[in-house]
Amino acid sequence: MTQPATAAADAAELLRGLHDVLPGLRDLYKDLHAHPELSFQETRTAGIVAQRLRAAGWDVTEGLGGPEGVPGTGVVAVLRGGLNDGPNGGPNGAAEGPVILLRADMDALPVREETGLPYASEATATEPDGTEVPVMHACGHDVHVTCLLGATELLATNRAAWGGTVVAVFQPAEEVGGAPRMTEDGFLSRFPRPEVCLGQHVGPAPAGLVGTRPGPVMSACDTLRVKVFGRGGHGSMPETTIDPVVIAAAIVMRLQTIVSREIAASRSAVVTVGSLHAGTRANVIADEAELGITVRTTTPAVRDKVLAAITRVVNAEAAASGAPRMPEITPLDELPLLVNDQAATDVVLGAFRELLGPDRVFVLPSTLTGSEDFGHFGTVLGVPSVFWHFGGLDLADFTEQDILSLLEDGIPATLPSNHSPKFAPAVDPTLEVGVRLMLAAASAWLAGTAAGGSVLDTE
Repeated sequence: MTQPATAAADAAELLRGLHDVLPGLRDLYKDLHAHPELSFQETRTAGIVAQRLRAAGWDVTEGLGGPEGVPGTGVVAVLRGGLNDGPNGGPNGAAEGPVILLRADMDALPVREETGLPYASEATATEPDGTEVPVMHACGHDVHVTCLLGATELLATNRAAWGGTVVAVFQPAEEVGGAPRMTEDGFLSRFPRPEVCLGQHVGPAPAGLVGTRPGPVMSACDTLRVKVFGRGGHGSMPETTIDPVVIAAAIVMRLQTIVSREIAASRSAVVTVGSLHAGTRANVIADEAELGITVRTTTPAVRDKVLAAITRVVNAEAAASGAPRMPEITPLDELPLLVNDQAATDVVLGAFRELLGPDRVFVLPSTLTGSEDFGHFGTVLGVPSVFWHFGGLDLADFTEQDILSLLEDGIPATLPSNHSPKFAPAVDPTLEVGVRLMLAAASAWLAGTAAGGSVLDTE
């Protein structure tokens, strides 16, 4: 049975001063929300993060996660607890106690905000292909950054109350799988190796509720670009052409049958065509069309089956239409299944129940269809990971029956979800809850009255 091998840090001690820092965190969150940045373009956000970490006394490294030879926007900060300075501390202040990794993602999405908030984003940015797009923090990464910065500030303020080492990771480009860029940029050799990786995500549920599960917690994700070829011509003479728009439309409709007719009801999968581009004018039939497809699966076998079916459908529809050449199917991003370690998840759930009460902490009944690249850190480092989801909506707007319905039936369509232009987490109490959750989970590993050991050690 898993037993704590050392006295864990007191979560209440780590949280001392939280209410003093909350006003500043609220201002920070609104500023970040009003100034979102696309994946790998998080320059302003990274600068704010680095400045605040340095001011709090952390050892900060900037410029991680870029392509070879080009500085990225990732920020990593390291802080050793004050108990390391005592008799159990290592040479030169190096920690002999636990090392943990806390992570937040920083990037926003090409979405035009429709929340009506006074601090709503009016930002635009340029995509890598040169397209100018509106930008919004439609997935709550501004919440994640703010909460982790709040946690790092309190860890520094209350440094005398804990032992061990914390590695705080502010990651770019989660939306396009930026985690590998961080680990490929010397992460393993430049920073202490953690015993556990901890991360969180805000969602459209009541603030004060948190849920996770051991084992697979978020789906694998594959992003594909499909280019369909036809023969262009005049819109008034379709008989002289092979219309790629018609081929693309047939593909979109046929793809809907993969999950409904080829995947067992006891399994889970999602196939979504998120973009379809073709042509420039109504009276011109284009030569080609391009589709953007995202696939979410919860087992390797289902993933293989769905990807094979997509290839079969795409090629068959092109052949049926007499396309002059077979489509090009290009894999863009691949995120593996995010798996929570059983023992570490039990520890985190215990810490959350003590913090919030057992009626506000839930074990998710199944793997979520959303995807995350957070698990890449634990996989590459060879250590356990725990990822959880917490609510970002005002609890006062929900009845107890509403909460029970959320657990049984999922998020209702009337609530704007992540990636919606109307997604707007409530500032209060979301930020406070997010900071509390991060520090409660961290406290289970950080040493309290004595440094050394790990809560995952077994007897």
